[in-house]
Amino acid sequence: MMYLKATLLSVISLTSASSVISPKTHHDVTYSIPTVHESAVQARRILRLESIGTLATVFPSTHATEDRPDVGGVPIGLMDYYGDCEPETGNPTILAINIATSFKNVDAGSNITMSLRWHPQDDKWRSPASLPRFSLVGRLEEIDADAVEKAGLTACYVGYHKDAAWWLPGNPVHSSKWVRLVVEEIYWIGGFGNVAYIGWIPLKEWQSVTPEEIESVRLPGEKKGRWGSLKSWVGLEKEQDVLEL
Repeated sequence: MMYLKATLLSVISLTSASSVISPKTHHDVTYSIPTVHESAVQARRILRLESIGTLATVFPSTHATEDRPDVGGVPIGLMDYYGDCEPETGNPTILAINIATSFKNVDAGSNITMSLRWHPQDDKWRSPASLPRFSLVGRLEEIDADAVEKAGLTACYVGYHKDAAWWLPGNPVHSSKWVRLVVEEIYWIGGFGNVAYIGWIPLKEWQSVTPEEIESVRLPGEKKGRWGSLKSWVGLEKEQDVLEL
């Protein structure tokens, strides 16, 4: 009886695994692995439609004011908001709260990455491992007030994150500033390797993606009409709409 149970569990495990891993052929339709550029387009659409990522930095070896254990040189990943508010470059816009660990680490000399993953709206996508995700390697660059106003970054960002209106630069609660993550390298995992590209995306491919390409592609589990116009989704409203929050 124990042997029978073990055999049944083994069969069930194999069946479950085979149902999760997408085959290269299905109903006589052959799927081709997306090209590097097609993967770059998918990544740029994820950047556009998502709005929360994980910033990874490294603690400095010395510190003067923080009461913390000896974690110098240890990496830490923390959630943070971002917005795709400079789409011509593909550099994410971030409202940096100066007291936050990620930004203090960068100020102390840490490098930084931002990791994103796609969250489908269609609940048939049961395996997160089958879905695309990627990391952006780069550096933070402060955005001056003139550039913020010219690009309409405040309206765009608050369009993504309504609550961020409370933490805009000049607020009485926390010191903050606008920064962009200047993308220098992109590492992409499109899903399972038999149907998706896994590897580095050259910066020129990332930067060459057009708005039309971002609009035309659809991600796994993305419901038709779920997002509506990308322009309205990211909140490219007039500045006075932000001031009314």
